[in-house]
Amino acid sequence: MSHSGRYIRQTLLVAAACFFFAHLKAQSEPPSDDVTRDSLKFAAIISAVDKNYVDPVSADHVILDGGIRGMLTALDPFSAFFDRDQFEMLQQQARGEALGFGSILYVTPGKVLVLQTAQGSPSFRAGLGPGDEIVAINGQRVDRLSFEELVNLLRSSRSHPVRLGVIHPGRLISQDFELKPAEVALPTVDRTFLLSPGVGYLHISGFELKTPQEVIVALKDLDAPHLKGLLLDLRGNHGGIVDSAVAVASLFLKPGELVLTVRGRAMPEKTSKTVSAPEQSTLPLVVLVNGDTASAAEVLAAALQEHDRAVIAGEPTYGKGVVQTVMNLSEDTGLALTTGQYFTPSGRSIQRPLPGTALAATEASLDPAPHTFHTDDGRPLAASGGITPDVAIPARALDPWITFLDQTGTFTNFAENYMTLHGRATDSFQTTPAVLEDFREYLARHQIRAPEEYWSKDLDYLKLRIKSELFNLVFGLSRGDEVITKGDAQVERAASLLAKVPQILKRPQVAKLPP
Repeated sequence: MSHSGRYIRQTLLVAAACFFFAHLKAQSEPPSDDVTRDSLKFAAIISAVDKNYVDPVSADHVILDGGIRGMLTALDPFSAFFDRDQFEMLQQQARGEALGFGSILYVTPGKVLVLQTAQGSPSFRAGLGPGDEIVAINGQRVDRLSFEELVNLLRSSRSHPVRLGVIHPGRLISQDFELKPAEVALPTVDRTFLLSPGVGYLHISGFELKTPQEVIVALKDLDAPHLKGLLLDLRGNHGGIVDSAVAVASLFLKPGELVLTVRGRAMPEKTSKTVSAPEQSTLPLVVLVNGDTASAAEVLAAALQEHDRAVIAGEPTYGKGVVQTVMNLSEDTGLALTTGQYFTPSGRSIQRPLPGTALAATEASLDPAPHTFHTDDGRPLAASGGITPDVAIPARALDPWITFLDQTGTFTNFAENYMTLHGRATDSFQTTPAVLEDFREYLARHQIRAPEEYWSKDLDYLKLRIKSELFNLVFGLSRGDEVITKGDAQVERAASLLAKVPQILKRPQVAKLPP
């Protein structure tokens, strides 16, 4: 039994005893308030289980998983209890750090490849880089471990000194490296480059304390004053620190603009507005979103949309518009509890209704007189939870064959094999017909069918994935991501909207009735 589990069980039992003896002393009716009555029931059940169950019980399992986590799950998907290790990881994420070696790895049964190492990290200082293959971990051969054993070994090795056997590209003999884990900075602005001359691209993966400064640095790197427009990509951004999203909004909106309002039963209403920013961009702006854009990312997208500052493109967002207050508990544990809702500048609720939970009906859906919502300049807005794009752009649909190739790591394995036979790819590499023929032969050798109806239809995507995986192994994950992003039809269509931003944001004309 863990120390935190034992502490919680003792607390519950002591609380139950206090309630019980107070009741005897008072010689009164059972407690009338729901919390006291239900606490007595819960503590009595835990006590009975602890004393009488056929086998000794684990407090971690019964109380933490069954009781506390079960109770929170019944409320909504977002409230959660964090044990000591989980709470420390949460605090590291808020700081934008993690304990480890600073490597992004490609892991498949029997094989571990390095795709990227963070600047200044233990892996970087040891000289590891893209394309390196880790063949042994603390003396254990990678190719002799099951996939589950390999993943568990990698996970457990993150927090302890580790000895790695590594084969560099083009070599046959492994070299040993001794690495000690350290706090590694995790950037939230993880992709920044020019899509084309004058068109900048910037992807934010999440919102942490350092995100606003990272955006400022990225805009300087892109030479923002000389750009024609900026594509801000929030796809896959699950949110994070809302104040950070407000600070990013301040880089694109005028000071004093309302970004969001927070309302909750046990908290005073709070509004957040933009402030004067050290750097402010007036570039034409398109924001790309999808179904994995959530929470603080939706707050930013809604503010830019409702103040007519940016065109929102892509697919409807997730619809997570509730506030999680993280509370410190005893024993270095924590509780994330839903305590309020986010409302956009126009008053829309971002939260979508979640049937079967306490959020089955949000404040907005309970309103007996539904409002209509508009941007500052009068454009109508949808209000069904989440953010509906101004311009709908569907993502590329992948057929079952391509999905299979992606999930089985076929492209990465082929890229490694190609490098073994042909050497490292250069910056000018293109997926030529000869490379495609090599790929087809590779599939045949590994008994993977290449149906003609899929091969011809997926040819452009095949070229893109082969090139991106080779660039991952030669130049690092950032270059491979750049290849994929520039070949993404959703990105291309969103970028094409930059020239039309003023027209799309124009207030709709009201038809005049004839006299």
